[in-house]
Parts: sequence; structure tokens; C-alpha cells
Amino acid sequence: MARYKHPSRKKRLARIRKQTRWAPFWTVPKIYGKTRRIHPGRHTKLKRSWRRTKTKA
Repeated sequence: MARYKHPSRKKRLARIRKQTRWAPFWTVPKIYGKTRRIHPGRHTKLKRSWRRTKTKA
């Protein structure tokens, strides 16, 4: 990718970055109850890795 990123592309990349982050930790007890221990990454809307899937941004 170019060294200088156009502001619109940067905005798109920032949005894509937000989609791949883990869900907040408090979503786990809210969904499953206090005792169940599950990784908050399971509650993310969109799973994407820089290795596996590329973006169109």
C-alpha cells in the first residue's frame, strides 16, 4: 500500500479495523451467565485476518 493514504481510504480502513476487534468482555456474562467462560472474540460481527481475507478498501 502507498505511504500516503487518502483520507477516504483511511476512513474505510479504520471502519474495517473496528469490525475485527473482540467484543467487550462484559458481553460474555451478559449472554451466558456468570459462570460460563468464553472468549469475547466469538461475539464479533465479522471475523477477518490480514493473512486469510483481503479487503476491497
